[in-house]
Amino acid sequence: MTAYLQLLQRNPAYSRLWMAQAISLLGDWFNTIVLAALVTSYSPEESRGLAISGLLLARTLPPLLFSPFAGVLVDRFNRKRLLIASDVLRAIVVLGFLLVDSPSELWLIYLLTVIQFVLSTVFEPGRSALLPNVCAPEDLIGANTLGSITWSVMLAAGAAVGGVVAGLVGPSTALVIDSLTFLVSAALITQVRLRPAVDIPRADGMPHRRATFIDGVRYLLANPDIAVTTLVKFGGSLGSIDLLMIVYATTYFVVGPEGTVSLGILWSAFGLGAAAGPLVLNRFNDGSIRTMRRLIIVGYAWITLGWLLFGVAGSLAFAAFGLGVKALGSNVYWTYSSVILQKRVPNEYLGRVFAIDMSFFQLSGVLSTLVVGALVDTLGTSQARTISLGTAIASLVPLVLWTVAVIWLERRERVTLPAS
Repeated sequence: MTAYLQLLQRNPAYSRLWMAQAISLLGDWFNTIVLAALVTSYSPEESRGLAISGLLLARTLPPLLFSPFAGVLVDRFNRKRLLIASDVLRAIVVLGFLLVDSPSELWLIYLLTVIQFVLSTVFEPGRSALLPNVCAPEDLIGANTLGSITWSVMLAAGAAVGGVVAGLVGPSTALVIDSLTFLVSAALITQVRLRPAVDIPRADGMPHRRATFIDGVRYLLANPDIAVTTLVKFGGSLGSIDLLMIVYATTYFVVGPEGTVSLGILWSAFGLGAAAGPLVLNRFNDGSIRTMRRLIIVGYAWITLGWLLFGVAGSLAFAAFGLGVKALGSNVYWTYSSVILQKRVPNEYLGRVFAIDMSFFQLSGVLSTLVVGALVDTLGTSQARTISLGTAIASLVPLVLWTVAVIWLERRERVTLPAS
């Protein structure tokens, strides 16, 4: 961890952006358990799987639909100001959850969640596109690794702390704290000083055009190595781990009111496992594109193993262990695919490429949530382990496809491009 502390110490701009990310993510995950518990308690048992799926879809479907527009905004306008606006508006929206106090107002949870995550759509591609403006090229791996670890730790801390605070002082206080986190994040971003990004030559010879979504698609079609990389998050996120964690916590291993304690433990295990992924593999990472592609294969393999362990889990501890293994792989593919894009994509296209990257990720989440939610309602919550084992088998598909893609890209680049 010394290298990451040194990165923060020598780069105040990145330090502030990193702290803003951490606090904003804490807010995102802080209300997860509160809202999941409210949806569970306000929905009838026979449609609970659909109700929980609805909450997850409210978090994933808006970013999927809005990401193309968000990417254009990130490439056309001041990225720093967009991040600040995203935080301030989310602080206001989260306070709206305080109005929900009966089953008849369940719809308001879905509506406000949709609005919150439409606003969040701007934040992540904007932050990723801003990294080359606050970090030197040689610091991108460390910055993305720390960002991924932060995401994981905040997932764990946000879920656990949110559950504890909601249990001790009630969901209303938890939601007020959630709102304040976004305001603190906005305040930190106002202090970030940017520097010019290192220019990346256009390998396709295409002229620069006005930032439009179609132009971004043309760029991907002209650069198949970048296009394939934007599909990495899609393949790695197949299967609704969030939905199955909720089912496990509220059906198999119920600890605390409505399973909030067991759900916090499972989310924490996932977050802590994800924090270890890049730390384990970074010792084998020489910073080259070729090496990171190969390490993504390892990450995919860990995901398959994690799903398998989660599917056969007979105790809360073993389920948490399986989640940790899956999370190891999830953070590896997320970190290294992001670094590859930052190293290969010209600055004027970064916002749109990361937005498309996130769109594929969200599409995978939406499809997975729909399928898994339908399976839970059809087969019953008692078959959640079977669904997890089926997901383990399905996860072999992206593992094989990415392995084939890496072989194809390496053969292609031996003829046309340098290996680094």
